[in-house]
Amino acid sequence: MPSQRGSERRRQRGVLLAGVAVLLLALVLAAVLASALTRGKEEERSEPLRWQGRGTTRNLREIVLGRCYGYLAERRAELGDKDCLKIWDSLKDAFIHKNPCNATTEDYQPLMELASHPISCNKSLFWSKTNDLVHLYTKSSHRFLTLEDTFLGYMLNGISWCGDLSAPGINYESCPKWSECENNPGSVFWKMASKMFAEAACGVVQVMLNGSIETGAFRSSSIFGSVEILNLNPDKVSEIHIWVMHNIGGPQSESCSGYSIKKLKNILEERNFKITCEDNYRPVQLLQCVHNPDHPDCSLCTNST
Repeated sequence: MPSQRGSERRRQRGVLLAGVAVLLLALVLAAVLASALTRGKEEERSEPLRWQGRGTTRNLREIVLGRCYGYLAERRAELGDKDCLKIWDSLKDAFIHKNPCNATTEDYQPLMELASHPISCNKSLFWSKTNDLVHLYTKSSHRFLTLEDTFLGYMLNGISWCGDLSAPGINYESCPKWSECENNPGSVFWKMASKMFAEAACGVVQVMLNGSIETGAFRSSSIFGSVEILNLNPDKVSEIHIWVMHNIGGPQSESCSGYSIKKLKNILEERNFKITCEDNYRPVQLLQCVHNPDHPDCSLCTNST
């Protein structure tokens, strides 16, 4: 009898130990599964959102700092008191680790204050849909400044940036286009910079528009139409010269007498600006002909010299 009771106790202990082992195994498996799910969620959260625009420019810090130091050394030595490192930090703080569709003017205000500088009267040149031509002209003549020729515009022209809520806080893969969300880092920045550029204009102001666009040389939805002309000060700006340029070889879709130019004139006249308009402003047209000397459209340029 004693041997039977001992055998029964051993059997019961074996069953109990087996049950404990199964329970421990279940707990270990549950912990492993929970850990795997947590890592999966973390990896999912760390994956940046996909947008339609190009991502943040690689080596953004080095590019901005290089342009900053270069501009101060080569173009505007009188701005030498500008602190390039502070300027970079203010740009970074404006977007890093932030939702790229929730950018605000407050985000960029420190950057605007650090990088602002006065612009001489009669030097401001605005443009719409003439990017290549207008900057070819300002580089060759040095008579006028576009927004992209200013300190702030020069540093950030042609590059892209946006943040992301997850690490590393910058999305290098994609950034939202203006059509995806209005308050993205690029649109908010350029609208603020354009507003500041327009507010600084004084004396005679120039505007270069593209008369070869079928939809019209002036568009009220453009940055020029929706921001810049609304922030020109009639008390500071004495006159506005409009240049309607046509591509060499055409088409000549609109001239100074065209519908959209008349719309622009009405807007400006209502704000008490004095306006002149010229088709194919000669100095710019001659520059076009330098790059197209044998084109029939340039024969008039040759004959008139």
